[in-house]
Amino acid sequence: MTPSSSSCSSPRRNYDVFLSFHGKDTRKNFTAHLYKSLTRGGIFAFRDDEELERGEYISEKLLKAIEESKFAIVVLSRNYASSRWCLIELAKIVECMEKTGLTVLPAFYHVDPSHVRNQAGSFADAFTEHEKNSRTSREVMQTWKTALQKLGSIAGWDLRDRDESKVIEEIVEEIHAKLNSTFLTVSKKLVGIDSRLEELMNLYLNIRPDDVRFLGIWGMGGIGKTTLARAVYDKISSRFEVSCFIANVREKSGGNGLADLQNQLLSDLFKDKSSDIKDVDIGKNKIRHRLRHRRVLVVVDDVDQTQQLEALAIERDWFGRGSLIIITTRDTSLFIERGLAEDEIYRAKQLDDDEALQLFSWKAFKNDLPLEGFVELSRQIIHYANGLPLALEVLGLFLCGKNVNSWKDALGRLKENPKKEIVDTLKISFDALEANEQNIFLDVACFFKGWNYADDVKSILESCNYHPSSGIEILISKALITIMGGELGMHDLLQEMGHEIVRRQSRGDPGKQTRLWLTNDIIRVLKNNSGTNRIEGIVLSSPPKEELHLNSEVFSKMKNLRLLRIKGNVHISQGLSYLSTELRVIQWCGYPSNSLPMSFRSPNKLVMLAICCSHIVKLWKGIEVII
Repeated sequence: MTPSSSSCSSPRRNYDVFLSFHGKDTRKNFTAHLYKSLTRGGIFAFRDDEELERGEYISEKLLKAIEESKFAIVVLSRNYASSRWCLIELAKIVECMEKTGLTVLPAFYHVDPSHVRNQAGSFADAFTEHEKNSRTSREVMQTWKTALQKLGSIAGWDLRDRDESKVIEEIVEEIHAKLNSTFLTVSKKLVGIDSRLEELMNLYLNIRPDDVRFLGIWGMGGIGKTTLARAVYDKISSRFEVSCFIANVREKSGGNGLADLQNQLLSDLFKDKSSDIKDVDIGKNKIRHRLRHRRVLVVVDDVDQTQQLEALAIERDWFGRGSLIIITTRDTSLFIERGLAEDEIYRAKQLDDDEALQLFSWKAFKNDLPLEGFVELSRQIIHYANGLPLALEVLGLFLCGKNVNSWKDALGRLKENPKKEIVDTLKISFDALEANEQNIFLDVACFFKGWNYADDVKSILESCNYHPSSGIEILISKALITIMGGELGMHDLLQEMGHEIVRRQSRGDPGKQTRLWLTNDIIRVLKNNSGTNRIEGIVLSSPPKEELHLNSEVFSKMKNLRLLRIKGNVHISQGLSYLSTELRVIQWCGYPSNSLPMSFRSPNKLVMLAICCSHIVKLWKGIEVII
């Protein structure tokens, strides 16, 4: 059988890596460990889990997976060439390597690369056996030999007399480096990135080998500070001994967050999950001790308070010579306080009109320029967005595929008050969503930003009948949310827009809003017992400053409460008398009663119950069978 004739041109890259290997040789040892390390490192790898030998014909599924992969790792073991399946697979890999630029990385698993290249040793024996098969044509045999010759000529990993775990570590690092390098290619559609990246690189290049350099990036929300920092990080991280990108510092630094971020820093830099810092001052000493002799690259993203920098990147002598620390913030005064020099601070710029038009056109028309009939309308949108990349992306995606009348209608709505806050600009995209996606968006904005989607949020949304599989995909496609590292993300301005939408449900009376997340609003509703059946979620993320004394009937009017999250310092004198059976999530640190209410004895919709440090003795009085 010849390799599939299906086209390799312009493939969709659904997989980071395709693994090709001989099952009996490496499936349960080297390949298994490699696959696990790739997956653990966030690399999406395709591995066929069916046992060899699988017959004469390779499945279309595998051929398609090769076409849809960015990289192919070929584990060339002693019996690799004895398998027709492996050779057909390899021929397809080489075909895509030549036609579409598929990057192929060979691992020579205790075989001599020259034996692969010249079909010697066990590879010669394998072809002797193939020649006995009358169904294998000379043309196919030559295709296989040529493929092996090309693989044997590529620099790869020779595992003879090597520590397999070290080789696996090197392979994963190589894939990470190559995946990071593709960021700049993808980001060309993030118009204006190249010139700004060049400016930042010029600042970086001023560093001397014995210096520790700080780079500060500042500007308004939504202007692209994080994107710029990520672009620099991806371009130069391979030049440092170790590197780490600490995202969303402002969000994560509350409570014990700074110590958690210190743990993350050491964990990401040294792949050491054992660090258990609980005291920030101890964490500072530990970071300095571990890093002062290492040349590191660290990005501290979205800082808004001095103590965050004090915990993570306070002094130059914390880091080894040649280190680079990049900090992004909206507040340039933080850089002045930390003593950054003028040439260490970069102000992120808005897009000029030409850049803004190009970015908007990519989102709205999938082209560099607007389509005929939309030029003037596009320029009006550009004028309204005023160079803010986030607004341009959201509006472009919102208007994509719509006719001229829809554009004029959207512009008319914008022109009603052209100086209103950006939240109103972003709300246009929200208004176009179906109710399902609107509910998911508001839940993420008010409750689930920063949560792990697959581990936690998906099951909660499913229990609310919100159809998250399709809903999340739609929100991502409209640039309203992101999933990075498994976590749900949302730009600050988009989150503020979601908050404003909820506030507008009942301005001045939070008890009639669907979602409560502000401490003062929550305390007001709970103390005054002014909650209503409109409330679906309450998240009191930090304990009240003073002990909060509540009536036992405090939740009795909240019949539709789906999510309840409270941190301690709450007292209920006679015990809680009611909780809604609509609850899907109860997280109550320091729950004040010794049992859950009798009315809550059939929590059939509950998917998460976390009541650490509580006074609870037993869930209910009596026995309840839950089906």
